[in-house]
Amino acid sequence: MFELTNIEFANPIFTILLGLLPILGMYYFYQGKKRHASYKLSSLKAFEGSSSLRGKLRLILPLLRLLALGALIIALARPRATLKEEEVKAEAVDIILVTDLSSSMLARDFKPDRLETSKEVAIDFIEKREYDRLGLTVFAGEAFTQCPLTTDHDVVKEFVSSLKCGLLEDGTAIGLGLASALNRLKESEAKSKVVILLTDGENNAGEYVKPLTAAEIAKELGVKVYTIGIGTIGQAYAPIGRRNDGQYVFGYTRVNIDEDLLKQIAGQTGGRYFRATDRKQLEEIYEEIDRLEKTKIEVTTIKRYTEMFYPWLILGLILLGIEVLLRYTILRTIP
Repeated sequence: MFELTNIEFANPIFTILLGLLPILGMYYFYQGKKRHASYKLSSLKAFEGSSSLRGKLRLILPLLRLLALGALIIALARPRATLKEEEVKAEAVDIILVTDLSSSMLARDFKPDRLETSKEVAIDFIEKREYDRLGLTVFAGEAFTQCPLTTDHDVVKEFVSSLKCGLLEDGTAIGLGLASALNRLKESEAKSKVVILLTDGENNAGEYVKPLTAAEIAKELGVKVYTIGIGTIGQAYAPIGRRNDGQYVFGYTRVNIDEDLLKQIAGQTGGRYFRATDRKQLEEIYEEIDRLEKTKIEVTTIKRYTEMFYPWLILGLILLGIEVLLRYTILRTIP
């Protein structure tokens, strides 16, 4: 069907006839010249200024006929306004992003650093999950839920973009971070519940909640955990201390990620472990998770039409009527 924004033609084949109008225009022009007799005169001086208004108005008769034909052709094509209504039934996924805010996330092996890169990639991921509920949990030496599960993705993105290191006691409490997210998911009625846990270190805080204990709870709750280890292999330029004014002191330090632990957490819950050593890899990881956790969507499209050919039909008939009326009354020619 031929569509123009929200206007479409039910019988678009008739629009081809519009291409004949310029040909008809040329035909009327040349035929008009042939219909008038010609006279040879030695001079036209006697006729100067003798052209009448009636003679000039006769020139609009072919134009009126062409416009009338154009309007009638459009009416035949049946233009109509289309109103589309979509009824969406989505089996959404509940997803909580669990993000490490320990000082090592300021390491500059990613540009500008690990935290900023992970925030930008996470926001891109959020924008793709149109129908899901998302939430945000952060952890360092302690953990808390920054944003509970919500369908308001603008709020989640705002919380993600505002994340900073130094807001929590330093450290890496992976077990606490995961447990805090599970506390939000335990009441979820979604068929699919997911945690994406991103960290760049080893569990060294929050000893009263062991990471594998939290993983066992996740398994019981039916929560799938995808773990991401972020950081280059070897050394990275990262915070190695802090001045009295709160500014971080940077230097080269070894990157230590407990990959075995992250693999165990993911494997125990039916998820997967990923390692990102640059931005491209991190983007690919989120794309892979997006593919693995597809939301089931059923869309029913209902179309309603408002017929718009009546004005064109009326316009065409009016123009044709005016043309006939003028041709055989005021602008009538005498043979």
